[in-house]
Amino acid sequence: MSDVFEQLFALLRPELLLRDPRANGEGVRVAILDSGVDRQRLRRKHPQMLPIEGALFREDRPEPLPDNDQPSSPHGTTVADVLLSLAPKVQLFSADVFGPMSSCDVRVVIRALRWAMDQWRVKLINLSLGVPEQRLAQVPRRLELMRTIEEAYYRDVLVIAAAHNDHPLTRSYPAMFAPPLLSVDKGEFADPLDFAYRLCEQIEFQAHGRGYLGPFAAEPATSWAAPHLSGIAARLLSLRPALKPFEMKALLYWLFQARQRR
Repeated sequence: MSDVFEQLFALLRPELLLRDPRANGEGVRVAILDSGVDRQRLRRKHPQMLPIEGALFREDRPEPLPDNDQPSSPHGTTVADVLLSLAPKVQLFSADVFGPMSSCDVRVVIRALRWAMDQWRVKLINLSLGVPEQRLAQVPRRLELMRTIEEAYYRDVLVIAAAHNDHPLTRSYPAMFAPPLLSVDKGEFADPLDFAYRLCEQIEFQAHGRGYLGPFAAEPATSWAAPHLSGIAARLLSLRPALKPFEMKALLYWLFQARQRR
């Protein structure tokens, strides 16, 4: 007698979900915590994209400043481009947590996370950044960041965080806080909608690790893998907006298993 689970997987057709024309990100609010975005460059490539609201977060200010479409580094723009390439109708919000100094403190990341949840009311947060374990040695800071990630989970906000590029030799946060969030490493996939579940040192997923726009996009990086998984999640959320983070993780796992069996 064949296994009932094998029979069930045989009925699954993941392409019906991810390649459904309605799976375009419509109605999904996504925050990018990064280095800001170049709206003009993005609009040239994605003329139908929705306006991107943004804010500039600073360590010495409790409230963010308007970003006023100021010049940004290519990093955040590449992340946004990946998301728009996979889910062209998402509503993006840009939280610049780096600014002109090209560095940020964990307190700034925490502040931006809370702003994205409280003010922008996003459903999905992309974190193509990480703090190496040795730089987050202070236990209170680490606990505060973990509590914020857990709060997002309990508020049904999906957080997707990139592993360190040298994973597993180097561990970084918040990716190491899985399972409340989805952690992702870089991989090589012919189709940008492909992904894999490969648990390795708390990092669960692999997604396509190359971007499409910007001077460093062709270099494999977890920074580009995270928005690929975020784009896939946004496509699924546009079909079922009420999906909770644990449901999304289970759905991605099942889709991967179904594809493996074909």
